[in-house]
Order: sequence, then structure tokens, then C-alpha cells
Amino acid sequence: MAKKKASSSNKATAKAAKKAKATQKTERKETKKNKSKDADNEDLESILEQMRKEHEALHLVTEEVADGVPSRRANATLTACPSGNFIWFIGGEFFSEDGKAVCFRYSPEKDEWRKFVSPTCPGPRSAHAVVATASGGGKLFLFGGEFSSQNQTTFYHYRDFWVFDIGTHSWDRIETKIKPTARSGHRMAVWKHYIVLFGGFFDPGITTRYLNDLWVFNTQEYTWRLIEFKPNEIRPSPRSGFSFLSTPDGIILHGGYCKEYAKGKHTWFLKMTLPDANAVVEGSSSSSSSKSKTVDPLTVKWERRKRPSTAYAPALRSGCTMTAWASKETGIMFGGVTDEDTDEETLESVFWNDLNGYQWPGKGRWVSMALRKPKKKAGGGAKKNIVKTDEDDDDTSFKATPRAPSTVTTKRIIGDDIDPEDPTLTTPLPRYNAMLAVLRNTLYIYGGIFERGSREYTLDDFYYIHLDKMERYVCLKESGIVITEGDDESDEEDDEDDSDFDDEDEDGDGESDTETVVGSVDEDEPSVAEVMIPKSVNLRSQATAFMGVAKDASRSPEDILSTPLPGETLAMFYSRSREYWSQKALSAGVTEARGKQLRRDGFSIAQERYTEYKPILEEVERMLSEAGLDEEEIRRSATSGPDVGGSRNRR
Repeated sequence: MAKKKASSSNKATAKAAKKAKATQKTERKETKKNKSKDADNEDLESILEQMRKEHEALHLVTEEVADGVPSRRANATLTACPSGNFIWFIGGEFFSEDGKAVCFRYSPEKDEWRKFVSPTCPGPRSAHAVVATASGGGKLFLFGGEFSSQNQTTFYHYRDFWVFDIGTHSWDRIETKIKPTARSGHRMAVWKHYIVLFGGFFDPGITTRYLNDLWVFNTQEYTWRLIEFKPNEIRPSPRSGFSFLSTPDGIILHGGYCKEYAKGKHTWFLKMTLPDANAVVEGSSSSSSSKSKTVDPLTVKWERRKRPSTAYAPALRSGCTMTAWASKETGIMFGGVTDEDTDEETLESVFWNDLNGYQWPGKGRWVSMALRKPKKKAGGGAKKNIVKTDEDDDDTSFKATPRAPSTVTTKRIIGDDIDPEDPTLTTPLPRYNAMLAVLRNTLYIYGGIFERGSREYTLDDFYYIHLDKMERYVCLKESGIVITEGDDESDEEDDEDDSDFDDEDEDGDGESDTETVVGSVDEDEPSVAEVMIPKSVNLRSQATAFMGVAKDASRSPEDILSTPLPGETLAMFYSRSREYWSQKALSAGVTEARGKQLRRDGFSIAQERYTEYKPILEEVERMLSEAGLDEEEIRRSATSGPDVGGSRNRR
């Protein structure tokens, strides 16, 4: 009996020990599991913290007070802020040494320019398009544009789309499967929650192709849509450098540059309607239930804006920037250029500095906006060119007075027969592609381009005028450019650089006194072979320099044949320069063979040359890819050859 009790006790003890062991094992597993979880959590927190730091570094915006007006540049954009009393200034033919686009903001209240730089931002460009929306605290949308080499012989067009958050001063790139093709000189306008894009041009190197396609971007759904028109529907001809102005019922298109002008088709209206924002279309169903698919109910239609033959209208022109004076339902247009073909080989240009208004209600009408003359001291005021109507004290109408083109003079000498109080003396110089923006009732004008002979002058003066008073222009910053008679072939200054692209100085004020020369080639421009910079210079700098000369038609035939182009494969490169490499093999004493062996030896030399340039070519292709070009567009640009030159500023 005692043995049985002892055995039973041992079993209980063993069972308890086994259970305790199992409990300890479970506890160890739980402890190990918890430690693993803690480690995983620590790793996850570490990863998230690292991602946060990278995101902050990527979106870190540098803000500083700029030393005055942005440096001289062409084809930038000046945009009124939709959420504050500011003007935003973006791009232009200028880039900083670090290759980042600089965004400026002007405050009229403080007469202060501020500069914003972000690691994530659009690349340097000009002839792009920017529009503003008030949603989400205010945003700026930017599409397209171009990068131009310093001697203006090579052009690469962008097709990327960006949004700038005014509240955070940060840029984000918008990626969509469907989007407009690469282009410059196009225009965009905002109507309700849509961004409308029209026209522009694409220049692959040999010919310039003008566009008249119409795209609509839905800012609520973040999608692009190409508007299709029937063959018999009327629409504007392809063009660039036109005015594109949003109204409550649609968009006004005026002017522009195109190869052929069709009489009576210079002003158009894009009528836009949203009949039913909840419109749906029934979709197909695989069962008894029916599914609905929401569709965009927007409809558009082009209409010609005709005017009576007796009605006033400014002379036909391109480069005539127009901006909206919303409170008066008027588009404000300044300057422009009229090109006249006097014969097959001569093109004469007339430049303007007049101010015109386009009142869009009804069928629309043009009015001339002349400065009011000051009252005479002896009493009795001069006749005013701008008067209020009797019908509505809040509505301003303008007397239609034909204007003659102004002659250029920068040296305004006040003589005995000139009244120093004459407000016309404050009028800015004639120009085209000036940058305009209206804040409240004040028009701001920055820069633009003037030509004399074969020379282009890129201006950087800054003016404003109170549109509701029209008393005089106020110059906030003089240009400093001197244009005198007989200056067609001479330099402004002997030590100036013939380029629109100015690097900022060490102080960051970006001031320079450069000018653009059209149709001329810098004798000191390096050949492509000289662009093979020492390895101490970074690859991006080499690629940028390479882009500047790779397709310059003024280079020697040998340099053109012996240099591969971006997007060009080894086979393409050898195919277009086969004879050159065969001769190279013979003259260098590499071989005395003929036939297939000679071609093999020539190919070997070509392959060495191609391998030498391959890192730069790949970097250039990366730059073009970042600009939004796909492989086919890059390759097509390579096969198009050097550009034939000529002015491209009608954009």
C-alpha cells in the first residue's frame, strides 16, 4: 500500500515538473516572440524615420529675400496669386549653377522679391505655361516648355506636368498615362475645375511643327483628356505665342504665330458648358444588375469672334501677351510684334508698346487704353481717353482710338518742346512676349524681347500702371539696356556674353547685362570633341555642355560625323558615318586592307569613339527622360539632325 502511494506521488511530481517545464518553454517562446516584435517595431520605426527624413530633405524649401528683380530672361511666366496679394515668377531662359529652377514671389505691398528653391522642382525651362487655381489654399500648375542650348541651336521640349502648393511652397510632379505631347509656346487657362491647354510647337531639329490640339485636365480627378473634333467642325489653325484668356462662359483665343494667316480667323471663342454634373452612362452588366459609369459632362465648341469692319481692333500681331482684369471683364494686352513679308527673302517687323483691352461680354469688342493727359495749369482739362459710362458707374469703357506703332528710343531726352509732365514719356519700350499680371486694379509688366536688325535684346525692366486711373506708368526697375539708332550690328557692351542664359552671381542676385544674338554663331563655341571635359567635372555638367553643341549645324562636317547623338545606337552612328571611319582607318595607318576588313577596322575605331561618349550620352538621355520625352522621341530627335537656325521667339 505504501509503495502504491509512493508511485502515485512520483507520477504527480513528474507530471507537475513536466507541466512546469512546458510552461517555462512557452514563456521563453513568448519572450523571444515579444523581443522579435520589439526588434521588428524598432526596425519599422527606424525605416519610417529614415523615410521621413528623406521626404523632408526632398521637399525642403529654401526661402530668402532676393536682391531686387529677377535677372534678365525671356519667356518666363508671371502669374497673379489666387490666394494672396502676390505675383509668382517662374522659369525663363536662365538657370542656376546647380540646375534647379528658381521660383520668385513679388509682394507689391513691400516691393519685395523672395526666392524659393526646392530639391524637387521642374527643371530649367522657358516658353512653358502656368495657371493658378484657388482650391486647396492656392496652387500653380505648370506644363511643358523647353530647354535651349546657350547658342540657341539645340532645343529639347518638355512634356512633364507639375503642381506648386502655394501654402507649403513645394512642388509635386503629376504622373498620368495619358497626357499632351512635348511642346513649347502653348497656352493654358482655367475654367471652373478644368485646365485647358491649346497649341504650341514642337521643334525636333529640322522643321518646326505647329500644333492645334486641345487638351483638358480635370483637377478633381487628375486626368487629361484629348478633345476630339469632327472633320467638318471649325477650329483655330495651328499656332504658338497666342493669348488665351478664361471667361465665365469659356476661353478667348487671340493672335499667335503660325506659318499661314487666314483672314477673319484671328480671334476665337471656346464655348464650354457643363449641362449636368451628375450625368451618367449605363455600362454593360454581366448579371441582371446594371452598373453605371460616371463620365465627364464637359462639352466644348470653337466659335469665330467676328467684328464689324468699322469697329476698332489692334493691328494683327504675335507675342502680344494678354492677362485678365477680372473686375472689369476685360483682357489687357500689351505690346507684340507684326511681321510683314516685303519679299521672299525679307521680313520686316513692327514692334508695339500700346495697351489694348478686349471686353469679353456679348460678342466682345476691342478698346484702346490710352494714358490720360494731365490737366492744363490754366484750367480746363485735356480730353480724357478713358471715361465712365452713364449707365453704370462701376463699369469702365474705353474710347477706341487707333494707335500707330511707337518708334524705339531708350534715350529719352527732354527738350524745350517736350513737356516733362507728359505721361507718354513713362511708356515702356516696344517689345513682344512681355510678362503680364493684374493684381486687383494694377497691371504689372516685366521684361520682354525687342529686336533691331539681327540682334535681340532681352529686357528686364519692371513697370506697373493703375488701370482704373490710367495716369502714367511707374518704373520699379530700369532695364539698363541702351538701344541707339544704327546699333543693328554692334554689341551693347564689348564685354557682354551673347547668351540668354545667365548664371547667378555669388551673391545670388542674378543681375547681368547680357543680350541674345539671333542668327549669329560664336566663333569661340567649342566643338563636341572639346566637351570631353576632365573627369573632375561631374557628368551632368558634361551632358549639359554636350547638349549645347551636339546639334550645332555650324560645326565642321568632320565633327558632325565623328560625334554620336543622344538616342543614337552604335549601329545608327556607324551607319551615317561609315565612309568617314573607313577613311580614318586608312589615314591613321591602322590598316592597308580593303573591302570587308577595311570596314571592320573602321567600325572598331567608331566603336571606340562611341564608347568614349557613352556615359555622356546616357546622362543626356536621362535628362531628356526627366523632361518627359520617351525613347521614341529621343531617338527621333537624334535622327532629325542639326537645327537650321532662325528666330524661334514667336512663342
